[in-house]
Amino acid sequence: MAFSLWSQLSLFIVLLVVQTPGEAATCSDCFVHSRASYYPNSEAQGTDSACGFGSFGATINGGDVSAASDLYRNGVGCGACYQVRCTNSRYCSDKGATVVITDQGSGHNTDFILSKRAFSRMAQTTDAAASLLSLGVVDIEYRRVSCSYPGKNITIKIDENSNYPHYLAFVIYYQQGKNDITAVQLCETQNFACKLLDRSYGAVWTTTSPPSGPLQIRMLFSDEDGDENWVVPENNIPQDWTVGQTYDSGVQVN
Repeated sequence: MAFSLWSQLSLFIVLLVVQTPGEAATCSDCFVHSRASYYPNSEAQGTDSACGFGSFGATINGGDVSAASDLYRNGVGCGACYQVRCTNSRYCSDKGATVVITDQGSGHNTDFILSKRAFSRMAQTTDAAASLLSLGVVDIEYRRVSCSYPGKNITIKIDENSNYPHYLAFVIYYQQGKNDITAVQLCETQNFACKLLDRSYGAVWTTTSPPSGPLQIRMLFSDEDGDENWVVPENNIPQDWTVGQTYDSGVQVN
């Protein structure tokens, strides 16, 4: 009997040990270890090229932005937010910086190339920030967090490569939360016929021969568990849309 009880206890311990790594691997709030560097000229130019945010990439989230390598995810990762903190206790704060992915890039085995501002914000003090900047590349840990834009709705900006009325391209930004936009539909507002758009690159969605009249878009949000939800803005893209113009969708997600 004693042997039987000990065998059952041993089996329970083995199962617990085996399950624990799997649970840790799927932990969405756990930190992942990596490295980060920074763009020296990011205050003026941001870190944008591969997401399509343009000069706006230097100002979104107060300038706390970053390029990413694997986390770029062929453009799906554009607009995602991450808490990034360096691990050198001599210089680094526990809070670190919250950054928005606005570009694709890597170097020195890094997952992040931060803006100079965001890199400095990982430090405890101004002097510590100067020391971090002098290092250039630091060990970090990061995790995905919810984006937050108080007072902002999801915004649509007509890309400069658009050509009214033959070709429509737009970028979507200011989406809150931790979900990804994985598909976008463009719908006519009269007969409600919809078509799936192409992700040209980054956060830029495109279509040739867009319908005439006011246009409604539908965005598919996907979470880390694979759950999906279509979100329909309250406001439409007007019939006379123009290059460079931004349009408030009238909706926000959490």
